[in-house]
Amino acid sequence: MSDQPSSPPAGQKSALRVTGSSESRFQVDPVAEGSRSSAGEESKGRLRAVNFLSPSDGAPDAGVNGDTVRSEASLHSSTGGLSHFSDTHSNTYYLRTFGHNTIDAVPNIDFYRQTEAPLGEKLIRPSLAELHEELDKEPFEEGFPSGEDVAATDTLAQKEASDSKGGTVKFGWIKGVLVRCMLNIWGVMLFIRMSWIVGQAGIALSCAIVLIAIVVTSITGLSTSAIATNGFVRGGGAYYLISRSLGPEFGGSIGLIFAFANAVAVAMYVVGFAETVVELLDSIDALMTDEINDIRIVGTLTVILLLGISVAGMEWEAKAQIVLLIILLAAIFNYFVGSFIPMESKMPKGFFGYNAAIMMENMGPDFRDEETFFSVFAIFFPAATGILAGANISGDLTDPQSAIPKGTLLAILITGVVYIAVAISNGSCIVRDATGDDNDTMVGSLENCTDAACTLGYDFSICKEGGCKYGLQNDFQVMSLVSGFGPLITAGIFSATLSSALASLVSAPKVFQALCRDNIYPGLHVFAKGYGKNNEPLRAYVLTFIIGLAFILIAELNIIAPIISNFFLASYALINFSVFHASLANSPGWRPSFKYYNKWVSLSGAVLCCVVMFVINWWAALFTNVIVLALYIYVSYKKPDVNWGSSTQALMYNQALSHCLHLTGVEDHIKNFRPQCLMMSGYPNSRPALVYLVHAFTKNVGLMICGHVRTGYRRPNHKDMMNEQVRYQRWLLKTQIKAFYTPVFAEDLRQGAQFLLQTTGLGRLKPNTLVFGFKNNWRDGEMKDVETYINTIHDAFDLQYGLVLLRLKEGLDISHIQDEFLSTHEKTPGMKDLLVSVNIKDFDSDSSKPSSKTTSCQSSPLIFKDTKSRPAHLSPADQRLLTASQQFKKKQHKGTIDVWWLFDDGGLTLLIPYLLTNKKKWRDCKIRVFIGGKINRIDHDRRAMAALLSKFRIDFSDITVLGDINIKPKKHNKEMFQNMIEPYRLKEDDMEQEDAERLKTQEPWRITDNELELYRAKSNRQIRLNELLQEHSSTANLIVITMPLARKGTVSSALYMAWLDTLSKDLPPILLVRGNHQSVLTFYS
Repeated sequence: MSDQPSSPPAGQKSALRVTGSSESRFQVDPVAEGSRSSAGEESKGRLRAVNFLSPSDGAPDAGVNGDTVRSEASLHSSTGGLSHFSDTHSNTYYLRTFGHNTIDAVPNIDFYRQTEAPLGEKLIRPSLAELHEELDKEPFEEGFPSGEDVAATDTLAQKEASDSKGGTVKFGWIKGVLVRCMLNIWGVMLFIRMSWIVGQAGIALSCAIVLIAIVVTSITGLSTSAIATNGFVRGGGAYYLISRSLGPEFGGSIGLIFAFANAVAVAMYVVGFAETVVELLDSIDALMTDEINDIRIVGTLTVILLLGISVAGMEWEAKAQIVLLIILLAAIFNYFVGSFIPMESKMPKGFFGYNAAIMMENMGPDFRDEETFFSVFAIFFPAATGILAGANISGDLTDPQSAIPKGTLLAILITGVVYIAVAISNGSCIVRDATGDDNDTMVGSLENCTDAACTLGYDFSICKEGGCKYGLQNDFQVMSLVSGFGPLITAGIFSATLSSALASLVSAPKVFQALCRDNIYPGLHVFAKGYGKNNEPLRAYVLTFIIGLAFILIAELNIIAPIISNFFLASYALINFSVFHASLANSPGWRPSFKYYNKWVSLSGAVLCCVVMFVINWWAALFTNVIVLALYIYVSYKKPDVNWGSSTQALMYNQALSHCLHLTGVEDHIKNFRPQCLMMSGYPNSRPALVYLVHAFTKNVGLMICGHVRTGYRRPNHKDMMNEQVRYQRWLLKTQIKAFYTPVFAEDLRQGAQFLLQTTGLGRLKPNTLVFGFKNNWRDGEMKDVETYINTIHDAFDLQYGLVLLRLKEGLDISHIQDEFLSTHEKTPGMKDLLVSVNIKDFDSDSSKPSSKTTSCQSSPLIFKDTKSRPAHLSPADQRLLTASQQFKKKQHKGTIDVWWLFDDGGLTLLIPYLLTNKKKWRDCKIRVFIGGKINRIDHDRRAMAALLSKFRIDFSDITVLGDINIKPKKHNKEMFQNMIEPYRLKEDDMEQEDAERLKTQEPWRITDNELELYRAKSNRQIRLNELLQEHSSTANLIVITMPLARKGTVSSALYMAWLDTLSKDLPPILLVRGNHQSVLTFYS
């Protein structure tokens, strides 16, 4: 039964009020069910907040199941503006409204667009939180799930919409790809060099040369098609295809030389055109100055004209290409027509029409002037380097994914057939040598004839001595002779050169603009700017013009030509290798719609391209490889901040996964032991001293994981934790610390540590050593925190971890200094590099300031980059703390690392100092070893330890045997220890037994009298050891000492903490180390 609610006031949205049970009443604003043309409004208004309604909020209108939402169209009919409801359970209703009557969205291509997508507007699908969170929470409080800004997205969408309405010129596959590729491949080679190639190599080898070139270009075309159909292709041609497949290193290096090659190719083609014009001027005795300067003048005027056509816009350039193609086709047709019309006047110059004798004579090679098959191939192959002319303007194509494969492959087929047809035609109707003299006819019998010309009545035997100017071997303009109308061949030559020059003049700026837009080379970003509705790279056009003009003025391009060909071939090789690499990586994202490719064929194509590079010119090939390698190293060093999901990343993942799996099948061996540290650092930048020291002995040796336990009453949302993980992982990379940042959320620190201890790592890449800072302020805080701290140590030993504690007398945690800095400085946009969120509550805190008990993240500075950025109001203690936090970042001065190897823990206490001294920053520090022994055996113990260290191959500067460890400590030090533990004693003798047991249960950290008496000797040993440490190691750069153990369940947390505090107080930086008592050193090979 449907009702007819009154229409809402103007300007007010109607609301559908739905009442089910009292627990599930909620209000949903309608979702606009607009047409596809109003995509922008749909993206902004597709979802509205869902709120509870009270039972008194009006009568029910209709029932809705679950998350069902009425569309506005279902509320308002098209007649009279009256509202009506359909049956929510009828098939008709759901067929008409599915996808609009729920918050959950149906699949839509607009959800998968990038924000800068030129083909349409990006929509944002409902986030998981919007669908999954409780209804009393604001479903949109997290913003976009991908972290995108709404305003920025709207701005981009509006910009794209305006661009699409602005009349941007786009080309189809024929005009955009086929025409350009055909014009580029049909260069001057077709008219002035093909006949000479046939004369040198013969018909058979000429066809072989063409076929080899076709094989190389066809494989490259197939590879280009595969990459072009594996997702949307933007502008940039070969650079875009290679960079998005192999990454910025290969793409950036090849993009620069490819753009340069196209710029210089402009000069090559223009000079070819200018030479032809100057020859014509010379033939009519009309030179302006001399040949070289005339070439420069004509070339300069030509390139200015071509620049004007290009700058006028792609539409004018495309029209010019069509005109040039028509002229070129007419010239080719003109040649074939002329080849069927032999004329008596042309015979003395070697053209006799199609003849079997001529064909058989020209079938084999006749290499002259030290030419070889490879040298002739090197001359021809540059004609095949135009296959990327269409791909280079990929940004100006209507549908690059369809246009590039069809246009490129069809152009290769058509041009290949024409080249083979011209080769066969030339070899079948023109002899190799002719005098051009009408009087050289045969007189008498033809019985002794040995060549085809002789059988046709001409005697060209004099040509064997040299000097003839006609025939395949001698006349580059022989196709003009054969053609029906000679000047049309000259027009064809002009068309071929100008079209190739125009294509290169357009390709170079487009590729260069795409390269600069990606900011691979920061200094070139100025050329990324585009102008007009087609985003024309005018600045890049000017740069290309200057480069082309410079080489035109040189006018001698014989040296640069082979380098340019090699630059193109290097691009082809990398395109082929990209397909092989992507197929080998087996990434799920590699699924091109073009299926006619094979990874091994692509690899063979890459190898072929490399071989052809060296065949054309070995020194040019070496030069090309050096340039590519140098640019690759530069881009790798600069590490541009881009992520294109390249196959390099996919293959790296595959290799890492494969190696991890292989490692699991290999048993651990003592020789391969390395400390793999789980460091409880909190946010890595809040305890830099701890991070830098652990990195010093794990860098390039073992695994380092910065663990962070986040606690609190409210669990942080996943987006915040992921953003923090990305932020701090980037901080580690930026500071060149080879470590992983791993945060977890837990109810308390001990639980979080257990999560990390048990689950961190993968296969053999699992931590075996737990590292954290000493809790300096343990007496100032709550004792339950000390209980948690000590129990974490016990948990690590239970899980067979080694343990390392670092203590600095100044402290480790600098986050409170960052808080003070923020409290006195106003946040400005320029502080983004300086500030980063830091949660200062974690395992270890410092005596300089108690830990914050808040659970919220506090914005704090990163690490102060220089003294100018440090707040001037810091206390002396904080100044010392800040200085101490950076002490392990810099090179250590000459000094010692004192190793107090008191108990054998498997060797970890000795291994860590050895690894430190192998590093450049610690190389000036010598290892001194201190061991316990008997007074009457000091020399014996020293020799025994020296022999052991020698077998371990560990260098040391001194060994000290301490025979007085068990001497009673000084009285005032004992009194200080008693005063330290006094507040934590249970004093059960002064109370009833029942009360004592109850108090011990409530406060298990308390020290019983029995416990204190039982471990009196061990307590005295820690006091005495501290005295000895201050006596022997007060000037050491670092102290590494075996950490005392406390028996779990017997020694209270307060007493154990007092031992650790007493042992390590008032000393230089000290590491308390305890291995898991498994050997980590061996002297066996």
